[in-house]
Amino acid sequence: RLSFLGCEGAAGLPPVRSPGRGCRGKQPESGRQCRAGERQNRAGSMSEFTSAFRRSFRRLTWHGGRPSPRPGGAKGRASEKGIERSISVEEKKPEQEASRYSAQSFFEYLVVVSLKKSGAVYEPQIAYQFPKRENLMRSQKEEEENLLKAIPLFCFPDGNTWAPLTEYESETFSFVLTNMDGSRKFGYCRRLLPRGGGARLPEVFCIISCLGCFGLFSQILDEVEKRRQISLAVIYPFMQGLREAAFPAPGKTVSVKSFIPESGTEIIKLTRPSDSRLEHVDFSSLFKHLSEENVIQIFASLLLERRLIFLAEELSILSQCIHGIAALLYPFTWQHTFIPVLPKVMVDIVCSPTPFVVGVQRQFLEQLQELPIEECLMVDLHSGTFLKTVGDEHDILPRKLYKEVLNALQNQRKANQSCQELNNMVTNTFVLFFIKIVGHYSSHLKQNGNETTFQERQFRKSVTSKSIRRFLKTFMETQMFSLFVQELQGQPCSQEGFFEQKIKEHQENRNKVK
Repeated sequence: RLSFLGCEGAAGLPPVRSPGRGCRGKQPESGRQCRAGERQNRAGSMSEFTSAFRRSFRRLTWHGGRPSPRPGGAKGRASEKGIERSISVEEKKPEQEASRYSAQSFFEYLVVVSLKKSGAVYEPQIAYQFPKRENLMRSQKEEEENLLKAIPLFCFPDGNTWAPLTEYESETFSFVLTNMDGSRKFGYCRRLLPRGGGARLPEVFCIISCLGCFGLFSQILDEVEKRRQISLAVIYPFMQGLREAAFPAPGKTVSVKSFIPESGTEIIKLTRPSDSRLEHVDFSSLFKHLSEENVIQIFASLLLERRLIFLAEELSILSQCIHGIAALLYPFTWQHTFIPVLPKVMVDIVCSPTPFVVGVQRQFLEQLQELPIEECLMVDLHSGTFLKTVGDEHDILPRKLYKEVLNALQNQRKANQSCQELNNMVTNTFVLFFIKIVGHYSSHLKQNGNETTFQERQFRKSVTSKSIRRFLKTFMETQMFSLFVQELQGQPCSQEGFFEQKIKEHQENRNKVK
């Protein structure tokens, strides 16, 4: 599932089909049919490519609609792939941490995706893959084929309307794909105009990795772009050196040697953030494009596992803001469909009746508005406004806690903080919210031999605030809460994680005040 893309979501997406209830029966003569946009985008030779991609996408993306286990009924050991502990990576013992990362490489593939003429349009195709994997088992080969079919449309999600350009500002963005077993892959992309004279088509360098660390991979893509302006041939020795290097533990640095003609050997130092909870997140972009009130209302909608659609002009803004919003859920994680950058040919996914978080480029707003979308929150990151609401977003959270979070966020804007200070402040603000909502959970874990049971009714009734109890009644029905509790029952925490530490600090501070 995804965190947080802490972004995390549950593995797999409902099969892409003609949209649900609103698409059945007679279609209006005006042409606002559910699949009008889809048919238009399948014209000509694109249809075969899109069909193959859709078949792959059913196996290789975020799922919605998985049955939710009840908090009190899940027993046994939770799958490590399906559920992420509330303990963050840096909280493990040093010897565990060294062992965890020593065997991990930075990436699985570097893929170059370029645009190839096909009739009157250009189609994205993989021009190069590094490394080429051989002697794969059948299941591995099928997984690789599905992955390679999906990548091009995520690198060029804006359709097939491209034309040669003389100028283009490079852009960095990311996407996430998840296998049916819950394992996830991040795609880190740099779209740029290759070196040369005259009009030419942009290309995308896409690094596929199982590791979520946007800042670090953005730095790697800087090195890739610098070498691309010299020659493609200079890129691959650098990537090979990177592939042979071990992925560093949080706060650690790895050095990679790389030779550049006329410059000699360079040593590139790559340092991981010390706090692994924040290494895929930059909240500055989120608060640049949205007001504090809107961020809180989006957060509240996420907690109730609703449908959310984000719109932006740039792919980088979409991915940064959506990852940031999902990170606010810590220590919980989003369990449903999560697609920060939705390809144009997949826009009809928003007709799904299941919860989702998707990002769509603003140029497709008209196409989006023609679809029979069920109740959702539609967020325009360009204007910082809501284009569509359910209507109760302002009333979801307990009023007192809503005001506390709002005041904390508004104060940070006045403080003019650095990016790191902002990340820490925002994280602590929302963690404190969860402490006040569910921070007493450990008092309601009943141990019976080797089995741990969560006492759901007593947990909710022990809260003195009526407004928090009302909120909990709804929140405890969500899949994110169910899996959080399932994990506690299956793997009782024997050491303090970040969330547990914050709970302890909060209790100590309250005792001092008393």
